[in-house]
Amino acid sequence: MFSAYITLFRTPGALRFSIAGLFARMPISMDSLALVFIVVAASDSYAIAGALSASASIVMSIVMPYWAGVADRIGQRALLIRVVPFKVAGMLIFIALVLNNAPTWSWFVSIIFAEAFSVNLGGLVRRRWLHILSPDKSSTAEDMSDRHLVNTAYSLEALNDEFVYIAGPIIATACATSIAPAAGLMAGIIFLVTGIPAFLSLRATEPPPAPRLEHAPHPAVIRNKSLQAVVLPILFVGGFFGAISIVTVAFADSYGHKSQSGILLAIWAIGSAIAAIVNGLIKWKISHAGRFILSLFALTVLAIPLLFVHSILALALALFFNGFAIAPLIINAYGVAESSVPPEQITQTLSWVVAGAPLGGAAASAIAGWSIDIYGAKNAYWVPVGFLAAALIATLPYLSTYKRLIGYSSKHD
Repeated sequence: MFSAYITLFRTPGALRFSIAGLFARMPISMDSLALVFIVVAASDSYAIAGALSASASIVMSIVMPYWAGVADRIGQRALLIRVVPFKVAGMLIFIALVLNNAPTWSWFVSIIFAEAFSVNLGGLVRRRWLHILSPDKSSTAEDMSDRHLVNTAYSLEALNDEFVYIAGPIIATACATSIAPAAGLMAGIIFLVTGIPAFLSLRATEPPPAPRLEHAPHPAVIRNKSLQAVVLPILFVGGFFGAISIVTVAFADSYGHKSQSGILLAIWAIGSAIAAIVNGLIKWKISHAGRFILSLFALTVLAIPLLFVHSILALALALFFNGFAIAPLIINAYGVAESSVPPEQITQTLSWVVAGAPLGGAAASAIAGWSIDIYGAKNAYWVPVGFLAAALIATLPYLSTYKRLIGYSSKHD
């Protein structure tokens, strides 16, 4: 049953770069929540915390595809050794400014600077999987003969992502509530500076750079209709993700259990982790595009119970079952995207899949923060549900594209 996973684990170097990448991307589940703790402690305002999170997310959505394109051209190692030090420095400056009661505008400047050097580590890891699963390790030509193994690799990384979202919120919450409000952000920095050197040391699995060909350049990846068909809905799904975090913290706080907010978000991720494992075991006959649409619909339906929760236990159950649709949605978004572009543009394409999510999260965080302050945490769950409804509507302009993609035979899946 688990033969595909066993094959992945036996691939030379694969487990090492996968684990290193897991550590390096721990901050993605910690920073937004940790930012809420430190900012609310300093300003007593969820609205300011939401606005800061929104500003950071907007910058991330802009720069991640750019840095991914640079990684395609100069290589992953060359990119990370140039970018990560600035990211760390920016986060440390932000923490210092908040703790020393600097003007609020300086908080925005420092977090924008830090996030301007954000790299989609999950995309880099997935690009390595595609490289090592190629029969010719010296080229970027990918093996299309066994899409099930690629699907399993994506499922493994989705599982790793869910581990990040299970452990990260718990660690960030524990550090911020038990040590100091700034400790959550500091813990994320420690994970980053631990994981990145380990990831960079694994040169054998790094895809070779693909310098831009001036005589025959590829068109911009975002002009690809297949990519657009997943990027636009994921933008609004990102709003759902962004709003859930801040609303859940406020909901738990309103019941006097703020320290349990990390556990609630971890329970949400556990549901998604279970779905990721199962997804990697199945040899699907339905195309990635078909499963993407089904997962998006399921995620929306399973979000409706969030509107009716009246206790921490009820919220935990609603989040757990909602999580079942998350991993399949992201796995199949990646599947649609990477099969629609040439190998030289895969890293940038994988980054585009989730680049819109921070942008949606930016709007949702700001709206959710305002809704919490005005209407209360329970009513603020209308914000994430509304963003999922918008995600469904965003698929309508691409119905012909989905029809074409769903018509692909299973060998393309």
